[in-house]
Amino acid sequence: MGTLTTSDGTEIFYKDWGTGQPVVFSHGWPLNADTWDGQSRLVADNGFRAVAHDRRGHGRSGQPWQGNHMDQYADDLAELIEALDLNDVVLVGHSTGGGEVTRYIGRHGTARVAKVVLLGAVPPLMLKTADNPEGTPIEAFDGIRAGVAADRSQFYWDLSEAFYGFNRPGAAQSEGMRRAFWMWSMQVGLKAAYDCIKQFSEQEFTEDLKRIDVPTLIAHGDDDQIVPIAASAHKTARIVKDATLKVYPGAPHGLVGEYEQAFNADLLDFIKG
Repeated sequence: MGTLTTSDGTEIFYKDWGTGQPVVFSHGWPLNADTWDGQSRLVADNGFRAVAHDRRGHGRSGQPWQGNHMDQYADDLAELIEALDLNDVVLVGHSTGGGEVTRYIGRHGTARVAKVVLLGAVPPLMLKTADNPEGTPIEAFDGIRAGVAADRSQFYWDLSEAFYGFNRPGAAQSEGMRRAFWMWSMQVGLKAAYDCIKQFSEQEFTEDLKRIDVPTLIAHGDDDQIVPIAASAHKTARIVKDATLKVYPGAPHGLVGEYEQAFNADLLDFIKG
C-alpha cells in the first residue's frame, strides 16, 4: 500500500500487490479500492501485479473541494501510472471506473496500455437525451442527489439492494455484502460523492471510446439496474474497434456470487490471452 501526491496536492491511496504485468483497477461510485480485493488477489496469485487506488474524495484518498470531475479522475490515474512507471498495463474499470479508464485513454492515449476491461461501465452516456433514448431520465439522477444530500447513510443502505440484485425474486441474500457496500460508501466525502453523480451520469464518452485501439473486454449483466445494458455495453461494443462483448444473463451491477466467479474466470482468461 502507498500514497501518491498529485500535481494539485491531493493524496491518492493505492494498493500494489504482486509482481509481473500490471493490472490497474478503477472502482465504481461511491466505493473504493477494497471492492477489487478479490480480483486483485486473483491476478496477483496468477503472476500479475495488481494496482488499485481510491479515487480522490473516496476511501483513504484526500478529500479536496476541487477536482471532483472526470477529467481530473483520469489525470489522477495517469499520474499514478506514471509515478509507478507502469507499462503494458491492463486497465480494468467498473461502473464510474469504466468512465475513468475510458477518459484516461481519451486524454492520455494507449502508449502504456495493453488491454482494457470495462465492467458494468457507464460509457458512452447514461443520461437519456434525444440522441440517447435508451438512457436514464435526469429525474433519476436528481433523486440520487437528493438522497445523498438528505440522508446518505440510509440512501447507501437502500441502494445496496438493487446494486447487487438482492431485490430480485429468489436472489441469494448477503447482509454482509450490503454492510460492506454501506461501509465503503460512507467513506466518501459528501462533496465528492455529490459531485461525482453528475460525472457518471452526464459525461459523454463516445470520442474517448473511439481512441481505444487495444483489445477490449466489455462485460455486463443484462439485469443491471444501475447501469442498464442497452445504453451502455451494447453501444460501447459497437464503438470500440477491437471489442469482445460478454453478457451475463440475469446478473446485477455489483459483482456477487456466481456472477463474480464467472467474471473472474473471464478476466483471467482475457489478461492471460
